[in-house]
Amino acid sequence: MTFFRLYKILTVFRAYQLNELLPTKYRLSKWLRTLLFCLFWVRPKAKQQEVGERLQQALQELGPVWIKLGQMISTRRDVLPKHIADALAKLQDQVIPFDGNIAKQLIETALGQPIDYYFADFDETPLASASIAQVHTAVLKRSQAEVVIKVLRPNILPVIQADIAVMYWVAKQFTKRIKSGEKLRAVEIVYDYEMTLLKELDLQKEAYNTIRLRDNFINSDTLYIPYVYQELCRKNVMVEERIKGVSIANIDQLKQNNVNMKLLAERGVQAFFTQVFRDNFFHADMHPGNIFVDITDPQNPRYIGIDCAIVGILSDDDQRYLAENFLAFFNRDYRKIAETYIASGWVPATTDVIALEMAMRNVCELAFAKPLAEISFSQILLQLFQVARQFEMDIQPQLTLLEKTLFYIEGLGRQLYPELDLWQTAKPFLEKWYKDKYSAKKILQQAWESLPEWRTMLPQLPEKLNNYERITKQMNVQLKQINQELQRSKRRERNLYGMLGLFCTLCIIILFVH
Repeated sequence: MTFFRLYKILTVFRAYQLNELLPTKYRLSKWLRTLLFCLFWVRPKAKQQEVGERLQQALQELGPVWIKLGQMISTRRDVLPKHIADALAKLQDQVIPFDGNIAKQLIETALGQPIDYYFADFDETPLASASIAQVHTAVLKRSQAEVVIKVLRPNILPVIQADIAVMYWVAKQFTKRIKSGEKLRAVEIVYDYEMTLLKELDLQKEAYNTIRLRDNFINSDTLYIPYVYQELCRKNVMVEERIKGVSIANIDQLKQNNVNMKLLAERGVQAFFTQVFRDNFFHADMHPGNIFVDITDPQNPRYIGIDCAIVGILSDDDQRYLAENFLAFFNRDYRKIAETYIASGWVPATTDVIALEMAMRNVCELAFAKPLAEISFSQILLQLFQVARQFEMDIQPQLTLLEKTLFYIEGLGRQLYPELDLWQTAKPFLEKWYKDKYSAKKILQQAWESLPEWRTMLPQLPEKLNNYERITKQMNVQLKQINQELQRSKRRERNLYGMLGLFCTLCIIILFVH
């Protein structure tokens, strides 16, 4: 199955003539292209199409894993040619839908009732179609509330499993054949991506994530999350409030409505850092197809977030070290950045801190030569990780999702307001959060809040110590017994070998005598 899918991928890329996207030195030679054409049965060459359109169609044909790749790439208009970014943007909400009648049948099967038992005005024409699911509008009979019904594409799991199998194969080959390939932890990254995709196949988990995010931003001016009708959610069906807003990708409409673009861009950054640091629970799939803007008050715009299947959570240590790393970067304290990488365990404890500091300085000072509004924060973070890999940093899968989300947010922010100053927006937030989180007052407060637990535990402490001593003695006795049994096994083994040797000697003597 893996090699068949790999064959399919090569066939599609060959069919759409995507060789020209590679840098010149990596392009296939003319004779090799001819050989591939002979080996692969392909459709006629896509004619009269720009390379961006061909790439978009190829990714769409290959399915959800590749569509999501295109969605992520499409947000980086600061590094992509405009015609390619425009073409890939179609992957965000213009994926080919499946039959609405099939969607209706899937919903009825999941809920165990005819569609008109719960809903009126069910529209078989989908409102939107994405890589893994599509959305239909309806009205709840009991309350007349407008809702959207999200339903998974039929038979999508085998397609995802086939692509993931290809990725595992490539990751394993990479690990085996590339020098220092193990340090990149490619297999672990693929596993993380697989878990992320599988989460999107369980709409009940998405419903839980949506409810939690909504609770975190109740009455917020920054972000609105729609209400979920949890009693009507199943593994392949989810029902939530229908939102009204303008797609974040529709820049012209936002400007025509006199939306405060500077404030909107800044609120996007605030929403990201609030989710990561205040809540430690962040929406990690914030491509333009999942973000709308409430323009009821154009001078006080608010984001609307949907599709909360993919969320990120950091450990307490990673959260703290990340905040320290960001603050040190904002303050241009390169020694602190180096020390943070070592203290966090992202690089070995034996790393030369001075050498690491100098390498970090070289990356950052080149960036700071530009005006602040032109500095790409996510690009610098990526470059710092790349530098750290030269000092034997292992890829940190738990940070990959965060890096991708920041990639999205900065790309969108710069698209809305090219002069966006990430420093002015993020630095005060991080300084306040870090001060509140790790101040002496906060530590004393946490200690005081823990007193009831300690009061409960202290009377039990002597008994727990006695139990620990008893268990330790039992383990020592068991270990002694195991060791004795091993010794007896070794003696039996030596005796057996001795008997075998004697038997072989007797056999040889008998042969010689005869």
